[in-house]
Amino acid sequence: MEKKVDTQERGRFSGKIGFVLAAAGSAVGLGNIWRFPYLAAKYGGGMFLLVYILLVLTFGYVMIMSETTLGRMTRKSPVGAFAHFGKGLRYRFGGWINAIIPVLIVPYYSVIGGWVLKYLVEYLRGNVQPLAGSHYFEGFLTNGIQVEGFFIIFSLMTIFIVLAGVKNGIEKVSTIMMPILVALAVIVAIYSITRPGAMEGVKYLLVPNFKHFSIMTVVAAMGQMFYSLSVAMGILYTFGSYAKKNMDLETSTTQLEIFDTAIAILAGLMIIPAVFAFSGGSAADLGKGPSLMFITIPKVFASMDFGLFGGIMFFALVLLAALTSSISLLESAVSTFEDEFHWNRKNATIFTSILMLLLGTLSSLGFNYLSFVSILGMGILDFFDFITNSVMMPIAAITTVLLILFKVKPETIVKEVESSGQFKRKKIYLFFIKYVAILFLLIILVSSLLDIMGIIKL
Repeated sequence: MEKKVDTQERGRFSGKIGFVLAAAGSAVGLGNIWRFPYLAAKYGGGMFLLVYILLVLTFGYVMIMSETTLGRMTRKSPVGAFAHFGKGLRYRFGGWINAIIPVLIVPYYSVIGGWVLKYLVEYLRGNVQPLAGSHYFEGFLTNGIQVEGFFIIFSLMTIFIVLAGVKNGIEKVSTIMMPILVALAVIVAIYSITRPGAMEGVKYLLVPNFKHFSIMTVVAAMGQMFYSLSVAMGILYTFGSYAKKNMDLETSTTQLEIFDTAIAILAGLMIIPAVFAFSGGSAADLGKGPSLMFITIPKVFASMDFGLFGGIMFFALVLLAALTSSISLLESAVSTFEDEFHWNRKNATIFTSILMLLLGTLSSLGFNYLSFVSILGMGILDFFDFITNSVMMPIAAITTVLLILFKVKPETIVKEVESSGQFKRKKIYLFFIKYVAILFLLIILVSSLLDIMGIIKL
């Protein structure tokens, strides 16, 4: 007979605040800090922000509610949640694709977290001007020992917190880190917008101009919203399974939406006005993508008075954001192995950590010792990013929507949500889950594939 896990033994958040801060920590990551500002800059500033907020309140809301509710309803991480409703291949596929994604993301995400840690250390050493050098970042990446070393340090920070458990590790750290993260974001944003010439950047970000609207504004905002809310990563299933049955899902989701959107706006206020102050808001500087954080922003700080202060605050903030997200990704993976193989937390964490370190080392060395490796024309880290974000995540989200539509039924989700509180946006939920979600997810999937093929450029 199959061994059953006593649901009383599962980790639990102490209450709504623990859930919201942990879920917000997973959502507020590197995608908010660098991806949102450069997409907002590229696709119309205030117009992009307006579309993004509308999507968060509708499509994003539906996906958060779906995953969190399924997790709480079944008391399982993704594999167990899908298996709760059926045992066939389609259920195993849906559960495992949602579960495998964090296993693949957390290694390369931790490599980037190591880069952030390296920059914070250098700012703490006072190396403002060297960090702004044209080839500094490139030189760092080619130093395999340094890149691997900072990756391992960042990974160990993540592993020790997850090893401590749900309440004593993830919840406690999130409760401490998230208020600090918000405070740092406010400080850096104020610092940025008070630079000479920065107010033009503030207006560009916050004031919608309908002349800047295009279909690509919607597509880019949809993709950013999808990635930044931590849907299709197994995280919300897992955190939902840790939530108490009496937790008000509607209120908690609303607070998560507000938290995530506020940090995204603060990130925009940190970066876009600073680039306007530095270069007058040139399209070349605003559209640099990932290099914006490690190449352009250090140049901005080097050009400013009190640039050392700005650099320390900014990279401390980014480190906290990266760490809260990596903790959530690793926890989702650990929870799956606990549930499916009936391991205790220590063994599940050790096994997942070994995978994390091995796969992360491949990504880490892909810029130096393994730089000759190319997969579909991409380096190792870029390939892992592409296969998880552009392919697996939209497909995983589609499996969730199909599960609700054809097996669980939307009305069952409504009943579960209303068992612990009001469902104020029930009509929005039902409309989007029935008629819109699949279409939007296909748009995200196709546009991501077209982007990587060079047909469009996000």
